[in-house]
Amino acid sequence: MKDKKMTPAKYAITPEKSRGRLYNDFINIIRSPFQRDRDRLIHSSAFRRLDGKTQVFAYHEGKNYRTRLTHSIEVAQITRTICKCLGLNEELGEAIALAHDLGHSPFGHAGERALQNSMKKFGGFDHNIQSLKIMTKLEIHYPEFEGLNLTWETLEGTVKHNGPIKKVSNKYLKEYNKKFNLDLANYPSLEGQVGAVADDIAYNNHDIDDGFRAGFFSIEKLRELPFIDEILVEFDKQNPYADDNLKIYAITRNTIAKMIFDVLKNSKDNIQKYNISDCDDARKQKKFMIDFSDEMKNNIKLLRQFLKEYFYTATPIARMDMKSQKIVEELFAVFMNDWKLLPMNERARISSQMNDEDIAEVICEYIAGMTDIAAIEEHRKLFDPHTRF
Repeated sequence: MKDKKMTPAKYAITPEKSRGRLYNDFINIIRSPFQRDRDRLIHSSAFRRLDGKTQVFAYHEGKNYRTRLTHSIEVAQITRTICKCLGLNEELGEAIALAHDLGHSPFGHAGERALQNSMKKFGGFDHNIQSLKIMTKLEIHYPEFEGLNLTWETLEGTVKHNGPIKKVSNKYLKEYNKKFNLDLANYPSLEGQVGAVADDIAYNNHDIDDGFRAGFFSIEKLRELPFIDEILVEFDKQNPYADDNLKIYAITRNTIAKMIFDVLKNSKDNIQKYNISDCDDARKQKKFMIDFSDEMKNNIKLLRQFLKEYFYTATPIARMDMKSQKIVEELFAVFMNDWKLLPMNERARISSQMNDEDIAEVICEYIAGMTDIAAIEEHRKLFDPHTRF
């Protein structure tokens, strides 16, 4: 049976409503503008590198744990589901979801902290802005322009997926926003908001799965969370002899489903309550229209506290984070001390007339683009005297 074609809601962004691209581009008769954005993102080098970047576990810790790539695919799948049920543009939602972590550094949040510390004097580091740089500057696939020349809606939804940016301090974001105003002070489109909530759903649930499989907590320990115990009570009635592997699958799929249904109900209520009749109405509100209910937010808060106590701050993770942060900070320091130690293609981006801030930006972009293994190997080449030059 074929999927029933749904009519877009009046508040959805259709191709006809798109504000277009910064540079003139041909119109594709087969694919919509947002499909083309998605395809350009999937074919980018930065997207492929996400396979070698940490989600929680470093890439080399185990091939079965999530990476930034598998996380992004999970976010995209959840985004499409929610968009479809709300009559939003699935293709735009998917593009935003696939782009949302493009700018993440190696080693996940530990690597991001390291770059934030290193760049403190030079305007800081933010992975959302790094994602924008990748899409608009660093990925060069066309002779006519830098970047991927994505639609305004994909760029806006990606850079603002955590909400409005009231104070713009980053130099690159300021300069780009003058060229292509991304309406930074307002909320993103509903499709962009779906991407943000799908991100929460994905990482909360895959961290339950990865943390359990790594042995940081048991099914019995998870049962201390009332909303998870509720799922297992029902599952145990129907499957009294199921092993723990089947139980963890039951927990994650049921929790994902409960979160999605909660978002759908709460978001529909918000859209009706605030009389959202077009895509710009949602942008002008003072809060996210696509969001969890207060009850679900409380459940998620309990889950995050549980994961923090038994997973994120556990000794093996803390040690891995410490080493990861040290690697990134030492790489940045050594390149800032002598940028001629950079690979030749990165050195070509620096001239002796550049100031420290501009040099730091090149170095930061280089390190942020590394996979975990690339950062470890580069560190070894520079600091281990027994490694061949």
